[in-house]
Amino acid sequence: MLSFRMQRGQAGGSVVLLLLLGGYVVCDTESSDYSDAEVLPDSYPSAPAEPLPEFLLEPEDAFIVKNRPVQLRCRASPATQIYFKCNGEWVNQNDHITRESLDQVTGLVVREVDILVSRTQVEELFGLEDYWCQCVAWSSAGTTKSIRAYVRIAYLRKNFEQEPLGREVRLEQEVLLQCRPPEGMPAAEVDWLKNEDTIDPSQDSNFLITIDNDLIIKQARLSDTANYTCLARNVVAKRRSSTATVIVYVDGGWTEWAKWSACSTECTHWRSRECLAPAPRNGGKHCSGSMMESKNCTEGLCARNKKISIEHASHPLAPDMGVAVYAGLVGALLLCVILVLCVGILACRRRCSHFHGDITDSSSALTAAFHPGNYKPPRQDNPHPLHPSAPPDLTATAGAFRSPLFSLQQGVNDSHKIPMTTSPLLDPLPSLKIKVYNSSTLSSLEIPADMCSADGEILSLKSVGTGGRERQFHSHTLSRDPGLSTSATLGHLGGRLTIPSTGVSLLVPPGTIPQGKFYEMYLIISKWEKTTLPSEGSQTVLSPAVSCGPSALLLNRPVVLTLPHCAQLDTPTPDWTLTLKTQTHQGAWEEVLTVGEESLSSPCYLQLEEECCHVLMEQLGTYGLVGQSCPPQPACKRLQLALFAPRAPCLSLDYSLRIYCIHDTPHALKEVLDLERSLGGVLLEDTKPLLFKDSYHNLRLSIHDIPHTHWRSKLLAKYQEIPFYHIWSGSQRPLHCTFSLERSSLVVSQLSCKLCVRQVEGEGQIFQLHTDIQETLPPHSPHPSAGSCLPTSQIGPYAFRLPESIRQKICTSLDAPSARGCDWRLLARSLGFDRYLNYFATKPSPTGVLLDLWEACHQGDADLVSLATALEEMGKSEVLVVMTTDGDC
Repeated sequence: MLSFRMQRGQAGGSVVLLLLLGGYVVCDTESSDYSDAEVLPDSYPSAPAEPLPEFLLEPEDAFIVKNRPVQLRCRASPATQIYFKCNGEWVNQNDHITRESLDQVTGLVVREVDILVSRTQVEELFGLEDYWCQCVAWSSAGTTKSIRAYVRIAYLRKNFEQEPLGREVRLEQEVLLQCRPPEGMPAAEVDWLKNEDTIDPSQDSNFLITIDNDLIIKQARLSDTANYTCLARNVVAKRRSSTATVIVYVDGGWTEWAKWSACSTECTHWRSRECLAPAPRNGGKHCSGSMMESKNCTEGLCARNKKISIEHASHPLAPDMGVAVYAGLVGALLLCVILVLCVGILACRRRCSHFHGDITDSSSALTAAFHPGNYKPPRQDNPHPLHPSAPPDLTATAGAFRSPLFSLQQGVNDSHKIPMTTSPLLDPLPSLKIKVYNSSTLSSLEIPADMCSADGEILSLKSVGTGGRERQFHSHTLSRDPGLSTSATLGHLGGRLTIPSTGVSLLVPPGTIPQGKFYEMYLIISKWEKTTLPSEGSQTVLSPAVSCGPSALLLNRPVVLTLPHCAQLDTPTPDWTLTLKTQTHQGAWEEVLTVGEESLSSPCYLQLEEECCHVLMEQLGTYGLVGQSCPPQPACKRLQLALFAPRAPCLSLDYSLRIYCIHDTPHALKEVLDLERSLGGVLLEDTKPLLFKDSYHNLRLSIHDIPHTHWRSKLLAKYQEIPFYHIWSGSQRPLHCTFSLERSSLVVSQLSCKLCVRQVEGEGQIFQLHTDIQETLPPHSPHPSAGSCLPTSQIGPYAFRLPESIRQKICTSLDAPSARGCDWRLLARSLGFDRYLNYFATKPSPTGVLLDLWEACHQGDADLVSLATALEEMGKSEVLVVMTTDGDC
C-alpha cells in the first residue's frame, strides 16, 4: 500500500514529498540545495498498525436438497486475501468468487468470497465426521478463521415411527394422540391438523402439543369430534400420517321423573321420564332402566276399601261389632308373628345341628378315594352346601362338592358333600397390630387372634375421635393362613412386605412415612370365597384381591403394590381393556383407572409387565385387576393345568385323577398345592400352560387309552366340560374335574393313559401318564416362582438395591428439566416407564418415583446393570462414576 504526504518547509517555500512505502520513509525536495532547508528530524511517526481481519459474515450450516448445490459465503475486513478450507484442504482458487469493496466509515478494505458445494463432494467424504467448510482471512497483522459450517444431504423418510390412533372417548376425558415423525435431516417439525385446519394451542388452550410432538386434548368436547392428522415437514418434503378419528361420545342420563298421574279406576297411577339429561350423542350409551313406572295409588288398600264400602252399604255394622272385628284382626296378626318366630328358631337350631354334624366328619369323598376303609359318609338329610357361594355342578355326569375351600367333581355314585377338615389352612394367625386413623385423632388397637370371628374374619374396626363419635371402617378378611398375609413395623426408612410364593409385594420407599413415626403395615391376599369379586358384566378377574394398610394412613409419597396377573399381553395388537379397581369401606368395588385412559386426575399409575403389574398409589386399601376383550380381537387368559392323584400306596380298587384349571399366577398354584397337600394328594407332573380365549366355548376334558384289561373308567360320558363362564369370570376357584377309575384287583399297580384338556375350537394340552400307584415317590414340586425365596419383610436400607447416596445424586442430576430432554423423561423412556409421563411430572421428584418403580420391577434380580445402561445411554457419566465408586454395578 502506498500513501503520500506533502510537507511545506518554513524557509524558502520548499516542498517535501514523503513517500511511505512498506514502512520506510523516502524524502525528496524541489531544490537540490539543502543549505537553505530546515534540518529534518531523525525519524517521523509511522502509520497505525493494521488490525487482524474481523468476519462480518461467517458461513452457515446448509442442507443439500435433492441435487442442488449449496452456496457458502463469508465476508471479512480488513482483508488482503480470503479463502475457504473444506475438511482440512484448501479449496481451489478458481472455485472462489471474490468481491472487494471499501468500508465508507472506516476506510478499510472489505473482501467477500463465495463457493459452491455439490452433493457429489459430500457423498465422496469418508469417515464419521460430517462435511465442513471454514473461511480464512489475511491482513498484515495475521490471519483469522471463521466458525465451521456443516453441509449435509437433506432427506425425510416416508414412514412415521409412530402414527396417531383413533379413539372413542367420553365427554371431558383427556385424550392423548401420539406422533413420532419420520427420520429426517434436518429433524422434521410437526404440526397437527384438525379436519385439515392447523391446530394452534395459543388460540385454543384446550389443546397442548408436548415436546415429544404428542397432541393432548385436555378435556374432550363434542366439538373435538374430528379427524386428526400429524404433519411432518422439513426442507425436503412434507409427510402426512394416517388420519386418526376421535369420537367424543356422551352417555345418556335421565331427567327428573314427571309428576304422578291421577289415580285411575284400577287404583294405579304412573309417571314417566326421558333420557335427555343429557341425551346420548355420538354412539353413547342409552339410559338404563325404564322410562315409565306405575304403582298402586292407595298403597294396596284401594280394592279392599271398595269391598268394605259395598259391605257397609248392604250390611251396616253396629259400632260395637266394628270394635270386635278390629280386635280379632289384631289378635290374628299377633298369632302369626308368634308362629313365624317359632318356625325361625326351630329352623335355625336344625341348621346349626346339621352344620356341627358336618364339622365332626373326619373324611371326605375326596379322601375316600384315597382311604376307602376309613371313609364315613356325611349326613344325607342336609341338601345345602356349607357355603352358598361355592360353584355349581361342572359336568352332567359328575356330582359337585361345595365348600369354603374348593369345589370337587365326583362320579355319579360318589356324589358327597365333603366336610371341613382340620388342615394347616385353618391354623390360627398370630396377633396382628392394626393402626386405624380418622380425621381428628390417631389411635391404634391390637386385635389378637382370639378376638376374631369363628371364620377368621375381623368383623369391624372402630376409631373414636375427640368428638366421641364412632367411625365404622370396612372390615378386612384376615386369613388364618400365614401364607396369605404378612406384616411389619415400618418407619421413615421404608421397607418391603412380601408374601412368599404368591408374587404379591408392597414397596414402601424411604420418606413415605414421616420422620419419627412408625406404623404396623400389613399385606393380605383375600380368600376368593370370603370376598366379593371386582368383575362385572363381561369383565374377568385377572389378579388376586389384595389388601394393604392401614387404609387411612397418610403417605408422603407413592408406594408400589405388585400384583400377579394372568392376562396374555404379548399379542401384536392390544386386545385387553384393563381396569384397576378398589374396594370401598362399604364393600363395593369402584374403578380407579383404565390403562390407556389416564388423566391428570388419575390417583394411580399402573406399570404392566407380562406376568405382573406394579401400581404406584398414595392411598392404601384393597385392589384388584380386571379386564375385558377389546374388539375386534378376543382376549386370552393364561391358565395352568395341574394333575393330581392320591399319594401312594393305594389300598383301594378305586383310583381318581384330578385336573385343576387355575389362573397362571403363583398365588393360584400355591392355593391348589396347599389344598391337595392337606387332602393327601400329590402333583404328578409339571403344570402345563393353556391359553383360554374369550370365545364362549367350554373347556373339554377327556381320558383316553386306558388299559381295559385291568382298568375301567366310571365315567359314563365321553368327556367332561367346565362351562366357559365359570372359567372366564374367575369367580369360582379352584375349578377341576375328577376322573374316577377302578382296577380289576389290588395286584394291578401300573397305570398308563392320556388326559386331554382343550377349549372347544381352541388350544389344548395332553398329559401322558405312566405311573405305579403303589410306588412311593417324593413330592413333585413345580418350578419355584420368582420371589419365592424372598423374606416376608425387609426393613430400612436392606429392602432396596440402590443405595441412598446414589439415589440422591441421580435425582439431583435428572430432576431439573433439560432443554435437550436429557432429564428424567429420557430415563423414563429408557426404562420403559413412559406410558403416561404426566403422572411423574406432578411429583416433587419425578426421578425418585421412577427409581421406586424400578426397585419394584427388579426386586428379584435388582442388579444395577440395567439402570447403569440407561444412564450411560443418556450420557450421564458423572452419575456412572458415583455408581461405580459407591455401588455394586
